[in-house]
Amino acid sequence: MPTPKQRLPYSTAGAGGGGRRAASGSGVLPPVVVLVFLFVVAPSLFFVVRNGGRGHVHVASDPKGRNGDQEAVTMKNLKSILPKEANDENSVPEHDLPTNKSPKDSDEHQVDTAAKIARRKLREKRREKRAMELVRKDDEARVKLENAAIERSKAVDSAVLGKYSIWRKENENENSDSTVRLMRDQLIMARVYSALAKSKNKSGLFQELQTRIKESQRAVGEAAADADLHHSAPEKVRAMGQVLSKARGELYDCRAITQRLRAMLQSADEQVRSLKKQSTFLSQLAAKTIPNSIHCLSMRLTIDYYLLPLEQRKFPRSENLENPSLYHYALFSDNVLAASVVVNSTIMNAKEPEKHVFHLVTDKLNFGAMNMWFLLNPPGKATIHVENVDEFKWLNSSYCPVLRQLESAAMKEYYFKADRPTTLSAGSSNLKYRNPKYLSMLNHLRFYLPEVYPKLDKILFLDDDIVVQKDLTGLWDVDLNGKVNGAVETCGESFHRFDKYLNFSNPHIARNFDPNACGWAYGMNIFDLKEWKKKDITGIYHKWQNMNEDRVLWKLGTLPPGLLTFYKLTHPLDKSWHVLGLGYNPSIDRSEIDGAAVVHYNGNMKPWLELAMTKYRPYWTKYIKYDHPYIRGCNLSE
Repeated sequence: MPTPKQRLPYSTAGAGGGGRRAASGSGVLPPVVVLVFLFVVAPSLFFVVRNGGRGHVHVASDPKGRNGDQEAVTMKNLKSILPKEANDENSVPEHDLPTNKSPKDSDEHQVDTAAKIARRKLREKRREKRAMELVRKDDEARVKLENAAIERSKAVDSAVLGKYSIWRKENENENSDSTVRLMRDQLIMARVYSALAKSKNKSGLFQELQTRIKESQRAVGEAAADADLHHSAPEKVRAMGQVLSKARGELYDCRAITQRLRAMLQSADEQVRSLKKQSTFLSQLAAKTIPNSIHCLSMRLTIDYYLLPLEQRKFPRSENLENPSLYHYALFSDNVLAASVVVNSTIMNAKEPEKHVFHLVTDKLNFGAMNMWFLLNPPGKATIHVENVDEFKWLNSSYCPVLRQLESAAMKEYYFKADRPTTLSAGSSNLKYRNPKYLSMLNHLRFYLPEVYPKLDKILFLDDDIVVQKDLTGLWDVDLNGKVNGAVETCGESFHRFDKYLNFSNPHIARNFDPNACGWAYGMNIFDLKEWKKKDITGIYHKWQNMNEDRVLWKLGTLPPGLLTFYKLTHPLDKSWHVLGLGYNPSIDRSEIDGAAVVHYNGNMKPWLELAMTKYRPYWTKYIKYDHPYIRGCNLSE
């Protein structure tokens, strides 16, 4: 409770007031007393009353100091809830908390206030330092993440992903042709506007367009990619763009431009057709030719053969030639290198090479070369024999319909076009069949196997554009079920059925054959010569060949008469024995090729030509010894 002493300032003030009233009532005080009271006593009384009142209010409002205790308890509870950072910032030392103060403590109030300000400044400095530290760590973490991302991006294999950034300079396409195509498009439109300018007597614009056309043509030249363009090409593009913009402003007429473009399109279409005919002609011409290196090889071998004494021109083991218990092969070819690949690949993959016999037949031009090659390079323990087809006296025009037809004037005119125009368009559909191989009896000798080899029971016929990859002796164990020909069927594609080879508008063909019958392939065929003789296969062939004298049943070739002759007499073999198409089909499955016993380069892209498909050529070249003196001397390379 407040004491009388604590209330004293108020009583004194009241007395002072009463004194002033008494003084005023008794008379005027001297001026000096008034001034002393105003400047000395009054301020002293004011400060005394103020301090006494503050102590009185404090004691009256919190007589037991409970508010300070409650605040301390509250702060402790908050500390248990808040995180450490919040406690650090909000913590208040015990001496900062309000406590019960007596009038004696009031003198320390100003000192406490200064200490609080100092601590507050320290806290602010710590807070700023902490914030700067967090920012620094954040920057370091971001830089670290960016560096890690860069390292990971360097490790990415773009070839595997198949994706790359177009903005990276090293990935720019060197073969880009965007500028070339732009310039060609500009030339097309310039020609259109040039024609319109000429028709409308715009001589100045016409001359300007003609000048730009010539400049652009010189800049483009034969370029196929932007890298091939002249360095002035960008300037020419800009100049042409300006004159085209000018021409468009003066001459644009939608209908007239459309008509001009249609006329140009028709002209380009005719040019494309002409180029296709040229391409067909050139590809057929390339397929007919023999490379200079192979011609060189044949000539050198021929010369050396005829320099040999007669006793050195004979092959060993001639007693095996008519032994029916051995494995006999028939190979008819005028290509020394191709024949060597067939023989080498067969022997290298054979389980018992000594039981294999090769019967080679060639023409008189290549007879010496073929003999000389195999005399110098005998096929190991296997037997080989070379014959000349021109020495088969029984093979004459009176017996063989093909020879008789080849001597006819109509056939000569068809082949050599004596009285026909020499343009590509004339008879272009028959161009494929105007191949010298169809004039050679080597191609038709396959229909006379029993006459050529009368002592044999079975024989495997091989073309010279094949490669053997496995042992073939299993073919002699195949049961042909009384049929003559064992071959792989080719009816997987629609164009390998009978109606694609034969003329079914002819009644003889329509009555005797099924247009949807499955075709089969020449190139690797096992023939039962006993059944051949029983069924007179050669006689059947002669019958159909005689009926086709005017080429009304089929065009030239040996497969169509083979389909007719062996119709319903062909036993289908498993497809893995013979895979075809390496001379024309670029999409043969690799597993099919690797699993095949024989791969066949049928088509124009023979492996010894530059036309050959690169990915198929190694199957053939692996059986050639490029370090051989004759091959090296004629510059034969892989």
